[in-house]
Amino acid sequence: MARTSSTTPATGGPSRKGIFAASFVGTSIEWYDYYIFGTAAALVFGTAFFPDADPTVGTLAAFTTFAVGFLARPLGAAVIGHYGDRIGRKSMLVLTLLLTGGSTFLIGVLPTYAAIGIGAPLLLVSLRLIQGFGVGGEWGGAVLIATEHASPKQRAVYGSFAQFGVPMGVLTSNLAFLAVSGLDDDDFQAWGWRIPFLLSIVLVVVGFLVRSRLQDAPEFQEVKEKKEVSKIPVAELFRRQPRTLILASLASIAPPAVGYTVIVYMLNYGTEVVGFDRNTLLWLILASTVLWIATIVVAAVVADRIGSKKVFIVGALTAVIWPWPLFALVDTGSAAAALLGFSVAALVQGIMAGAQGGLFTEIFELKTRYSGISIAYQLGGMIGGAVTPIVAVALYDAFESSTPIALYVAALSLVSLVAVLGIRVTSSTGRAADVPTSAATARR
Repeated sequence: MARTSSTTPATGGPSRKGIFAASFVGTSIEWYDYYIFGTAAALVFGTAFFPDADPTVGTLAAFTTFAVGFLARPLGAAVIGHYGDRIGRKSMLVLTLLLTGGSTFLIGVLPTYAAIGIGAPLLLVSLRLIQGFGVGGEWGGAVLIATEHASPKQRAVYGSFAQFGVPMGVLTSNLAFLAVSGLDDDDFQAWGWRIPFLLSIVLVVVGFLVRSRLQDAPEFQEVKEKKEVSKIPVAELFRRQPRTLILASLASIAPPAVGYTVIVYMLNYGTEVVGFDRNTLLWLILASTVLWIATIVVAAVVADRIGSKKVFIVGALTAVIWPWPLFALVDTGSAAAALLGFSVAALVQGIMAGAQGGLFTEIFELKTRYSGISIAYQLGGMIGGAVTPIVAVALYDAFESSTPIALYVAALSLVSLVAVLGIRVTSSTGRAADVPTSAATARR
């Protein structure tokens, strides 16, 4: 077997740098779009689109609008995953970019409730659904365009390319809001919040140029050439790998549960309850993102050496433990203590993120892989990400304490820990244990 260079994947095709750019740049843009919505939901949407509500109800309504996008993500994962398994990864990645970026730009020009009444929140929800549908097929395709060009011994590292997009989305979205945070409250509420949304159109153009140069991996192209693609990938996935799909979905809950607690709910909790300045919290979250990115790199390298499952287990275990110290540190009102809390939370997320792409590529069959990893990731995101800020607001309103919130996040993380312990990876090609051996062998 030919020796693999440092810049060219073992399977041939585009260079490692090209794959990194296609996976990372596009995903960063997608998550920038998604996170600016979350930030705006915490800071401005309650008053801009639900002004007649009680402040707590308005915040809940804004976070519910944020959650609506998660409801569309599993549907997007199934539909886009279906065509990604049948047509190809590249075309679907271009589609997800256009759907997410286009809807984000349009949110930036939406009239508020004061201008058109109930039509404003209805339009906001509609665009949020389109945005969520696009994101639903993004992560799976971005992971696969990288991991399917890698050798089995490099899958975690290549899978981490897409994972960098998540913290980079946090980083760039926070920077975008910090750029307009110097405005007084009236200007920020009136028009300042729109600028980060409008800037997304520039990023979409950049992402489109990068992704238009993509190639699907040779192993998938071979399946297409032999006309062996699945007719209904989702149906085949549920028939052949139901156990893997369920466990992978449950394992996917912890990363967004921890992540959205920090990057979405803490913006509201830190300002309204603890008394932090808005800009201070944005800078603290921004600083912790650097550690998040660095941890992904280290975790991915280690995952390729000792196994992605082992690394993910470590991350899930720390996710169970950290919610109590996180809230305790933020509750002190000290910026230094809050930074420590956010930094360790970023480390927790980075450990799981570095392992997740490689792990999920290994456990699903090639013919249904786009559908499998997309649905699992998005179902976990819906439970861990969509519901957590809403439940957190409701829990604090009921108990006036952060302890029930910490308990809730820890419980979600415990579900993920138990689930990943149950995942079985049986070979370097990743054939999961619940795939019938005779059928898998017959297709080789």
